[in-house]
Amino acid sequence: MKMMRQLQQQMEKAQEELRIATLEVVSGGGAVKVVITGEQHIESIEIDSAAINPDDADLLADMITVAVNEAIDQSQELAKQKLRGLTGGLNIPGLT
Repeated sequence: MKMMRQLQQQMEKAQEELRIATLEVVSGGGAVKVVITGEQHIESIEIDSAAINPDDADLLADMITVAVNEAIDQSQELAKQKLRGLTGGLNIPGLT
């Protein structure tokens, strides 16, 4: 029972660390910046005004897509790292 309580406390700590963790990802040479939490919540997206070209909206859309996808990937990897020690390397759905 004590071990379960310790595991629960460690899980709560890891979840809190993920909640407050933020990652910053840039694409397009810094034209687009995405900030995401360890819980995969987008905090902000910044776009350099020089990247806004009405004649090439597709390029800007691509840069945003790349930055958001990379941010999500990095956030998921952070979650896996935080929870890996608690799960003993097991792939438990919903936790990793």
